[in-house]
Amino acid sequence: MEYNFSQDLKSIREILGISQEELAKELGVQQITLSRNESGVTNPSEQLLEMVYEYAFKNNIKINRLKEMLCRDNLPINHKQLFHGAKSEIKGEIDVFYGRDNNDFGKGFYTGENYEQAVSFVSGFDKSSAYIIDFNPEGLMSKEYKVNQEWMMTIAYYRGALDEYKNHPRIKKIIEESRECDYIVAPIADNRMFQIINSFINGEITDEQCKHCLAATNLGNQYVFISEKAVSHIKLLERCYVSQSERDYYKKIRTEEAKLGDDKVKLARRTYRGQGKYIDEILE
Repeated sequence: MEYNFSQDLKSIREILGISQEELAKELGVQQITLSRNESGVTNPSEQLLEMVYEYAFKNNIKINRLKEMLCRDNLPINHKQLFHGAKSEIKGEIDVFYGRDNNDFGKGFYTGENYEQAVSFVSGFDKSSAYIIDFNPEGLMSKEYKVNQEWMMTIAYYRGALDEYKNHPRIKKIIEESRECDYIVAPIADNRMFQIINSFINGEITDEQCKHCLAATNLGNQYVFISEKAVSHIKLLERCYVSQSERDYYKKIRTEEAKLGDDKVKLARRTYRGQGKYIDEILE
């Protein structure tokens, strides 16, 4: 899927209230270059893409957030708007069997609930982009998780931290249930959160301490599509270009939120010390 560059050019100019000639002068390009791109006669170069979206973001035009709002307004009833942050782009058909086994819930197609969330996870990659998605859940089976013991142990299993307990009846049951559905709705667990889960698996903290520490670092929910049937209910609406300034902006926000989350974790570990059970008590 290509970027909707011609429409974005028109939108940026309309918001700023300037002509093609004025924008061309600001960017240091010829007016005919913008004209041909705006009319769709030519495809934009990588350089022009970066120049235009960088210029818009630095002028406080968050074009992708505007798209998020407009797409949400046009969603059919009972559909869900989701977002996928890609390190580069989605090529070909979406394949639920492609990817790493040690993601939160194994292989699948991972999406989030808002644009900022999706971009923050790929802000460290130079050619990252974000996709706005229309999801129709009708006729699909879902499995929903909360920040609790079941979720913690499911994440730990798929991330390879429960090998010594993998044959335990309770773990087998948890994993079976994680695949008796078409898609999963669950809290996101980034690497910081997994470190906390790992502390629980290693017997350093109780399940109660772990739960409250994880709640303190809440990143929102993810939708993980694990069946081909579920993927057939997904429609890619738009591919969003993410400029360098925008990546830096969301990277900074994530860093600041991580610091706040880490401080909350320290308080949660102390507040709930002695409450709950350790992993070997749960799986004795």
